[in-house]
Amino acid sequence: MDKIHVGGQAVIEGVMMRAPRSVAIAVRRPDGEIVVKRELIVPLSERFPIVKLPIVRGAVALVSSLIIGIKALNFSANEAMTEDEKELETKKNGGKESGGDPSSWAMAGTMAMAFGFGICLFFLFPLYLTKLLTPVIGDNNLVFNLVDGVIRVIVFLLYIWAISRMEDIQRVFQYHGAEHKSIFAFEDGVALTIENVRRYSRLHPRCGTSFLLIVMLVSIAVFSLIPKLWPFYLKAGSRIVLLPIIAGISYEFLKWSATHDSHPLVKMVITPGLALQRLTTREPDDRQIEVAIRAMNEALEVNAGYKDDRLVV
Repeated sequence: MDKIHVGGQAVIEGVMMRAPRSVAIAVRRPDGEIVVKRELIVPLSERFPIVKLPIVRGAVALVSSLIIGIKALNFSANEAMTEDEKELETKKNGGKESGGDPSSWAMAGTMAMAFGFGICLFFLFPLYLTKLLTPVIGDNNLVFNLVDGVIRVIVFLLYIWAISRMEDIQRVFQYHGAEHKSIFAFEDGVALTIENVRRYSRLHPRCGTSFLLIVMLVSIAVFSLIPKLWPFYLKAGSRIVLLPIIAGISYEFLKWSATHDSHPLVKMVITPGLALQRLTTREPDDRQIEVAIRAMNEALEVNAGYKDDRLVV
């Protein structure tokens, strides 16, 4: 039997787990109850064989993860609210209850805003700042892209550090740690109990945080191919166009490194990503581990062939 790969994401007061054919979100409500949303999914690679191609699959996986992640956050935000908060939210919405999946337009708008913010902060702002530094650093293409890349990584690290100081985000990061521990336990083949899961590391080599850092580093090499004589608007536009390729290359490297993590060279390369996870994860408590285990078990059950495509309990 082929080994099942499971990934996940921390959400508000909960965890989302994703198996090849399923997604499960477990959230602890303010009253202590764990509510679960389960969904059966059909991999895009089964409908569109081109998605299986290297590089392409990484770009598609990024978009798919964004869509599923935003839906999971929307669900968790609604379930984690107290009754008073829900009542206030209903009044703000003109009497309409919040919750459920966002509409296609709302989803597209949310993704566009998140994507646009990320593009501006991590790609266009460093490019503009580097352009301003041209009189100091010169116009050598290699130097220009190295400075641009260093600024991009610094902005990314400062952003992670800044949000890690927020109290609400620190709870999300605890669930992030619970997610990693549960995945480690599953990969190790042990029973998914709180006692077993607790002893595993909260730092995982296939984490999305590591992926983002790899994207930052790969972009330095890819952007160096852009002609230095191009005007600013062409350089900025090309960075957006090249993002799917960068995401694809980064995905392939992360996938490869996860299966060769015992090699000394690979260990050296993935160390910065693991170090960064010390900011984006926190040690979870047992109640948070319990939520992560619930999400894992539910995702595995659906993936094993459970036919109900959606169940909230």
